[in-house]
Amino acid sequence: MPEDTPPIGPDWSAIATELAPVEVLDDPVTVKKRSRDFFWYSPILNGDLRRSFGDLVARPKTREELAHCLATAYANDVPVTLRGGGTGNYGQAVPLQGGLIIETTAMNRILEIGEGFVRVEAGALMADINDALIPEGWEMAMFPSTQDIATIGGFVAGGSAGIGSVANGPLREKGNIIQLKALSMEAEPAEHVFDAEEALRIHHAWGLNGAITEVTLRTVPTRDWVGCMAGFESYRDAYAAGYALASARDGEIARKLCSVVDARIADYFPRLEDHVPKGQHLLVTLVPREHLDALHALVAGHDGTLHLSMGENERRAAKLPHVFEFAYNHTTLQVLKSDRSATYQQIGVPDPGDADAVAAVHAALGDDVWPHHEFTRGGGQIYCADLPIIWFKGAERLAEINATYEAHGFIIYDAHVNVIEGNHMQPDYRHLAWKKRLDPKGLLNPGKSLEWEKVRHLSAEEIEALEPENTSA
Repeated sequence: MPEDTPPIGPDWSAIATELAPVEVLDDPVTVKKRSRDFFWYSPILNGDLRRSFGDLVARPKTREELAHCLATAYANDVPVTLRGGGTGNYGQAVPLQGGLIIETTAMNRILEIGEGFVRVEAGALMADINDALIPEGWEMAMFPSTQDIATIGGFVAGGSAGIGSVANGPLREKGNIIQLKALSMEAEPAEHVFDAEEALRIHHAWGLNGAITEVTLRTVPTRDWVGCMAGFESYRDAYAAGYALASARDGEIARKLCSVVDARIADYFPRLEDHVPKGQHLLVTLVPREHLDALHALVAGHDGTLHLSMGENERRAAKLPHVFEFAYNHTTLQVLKSDRSATYQQIGVPDPGDADAVAAVHAALGDDVWPHHEFTRGGGQIYCADLPIIWFKGAERLAEINATYEAHGFIIYDAHVNVIEGNHMQPDYRHLAWKKRLDPKGLLNPGKSLEWEKVRHLSAEEIEALEPENTSA
């Protein structure tokens, strides 16, 4: 063959035939749709990723079919990107090097509900799991605001916290993930079981080091939760009330959501117009019905007013969204529905109890940054993240905003990068060691780890022995 002859690529028609009896989607429009997630929240990632597409989509219905997909891709040396509901924000489910997209949404059985746990297949939707749990007296310890389309496998592989984390901690909190099962990417894929703390070897690895097949998570007793929104004249007062609520003892005011939203963002919530006055900074929360009086007192003590309090039946009758659809990155989505020039960032608040520091940094930032804070708990401590709406004026202005936060001691977990070592995170060599063991050719989600390319020549044991220069925040 002449030296200038281009290499012959994979024969996708032949691969589609080899994948039988697995359902295959090869329509170009469908393949392009399945190549996207919510990376478009970031204009920077939108520019970087919008032309990255896979070549073929497979939809396995069983563990055996998933193993067949992995074996077929391995035999043909084609990259594989695993996909659940595609609700990630950093391009976790975007195939950077083309290849086979494996969508797991047909692997959606709820396998077992027991005392304090639920065992499900990786493609089960979070909302469906909660719907099955609640009649049995249980509910998920946490779930994302995108529960209607997010899968449990995608949440475990690419998420970290959600509604419930202010009560039960993030996913990585001890006891929240009870067990994960994942298939290797080999000629004969093998299923590996990761119990308890071992599950952190697979959790939040973006599908780089194994194909999750089954998840067992902690559940908690269900309660009669009431969705509430309180209004405040100043953002500082709303934030201080949020911190007080997050800090309250569970016996006084339990909560599974604690969000603070700037009034300018709340103006983008038209469905609330008949329930919450305009111009109010909001505290958005879910509390048990028996703690409503205590919440009223807490809000009044911070010069606020409780405008909305609805249980599930009342909410449905009023045809309103869940209150958590005005929290986390659903808040960003509410704004983007009206104006695509907005974006967001992820900021760690160094001292969640210091409302004055929060007010000071936002005074320094300017009118193109609108604050929005989420409180969580972990390891007995309270944490807070700012997920502000930013009116995007270019990468240079975004860098200035980041620098202002950092000058005030806040931490940037950059939402505008699509590698796992971004977001102010150090390499996780446990993840990469298990990638070496379960994905020896490096075909799973290639291009998403910069560090992998530096260590892939090492053995798994050598990779695991490495340590980052600095510990991740």
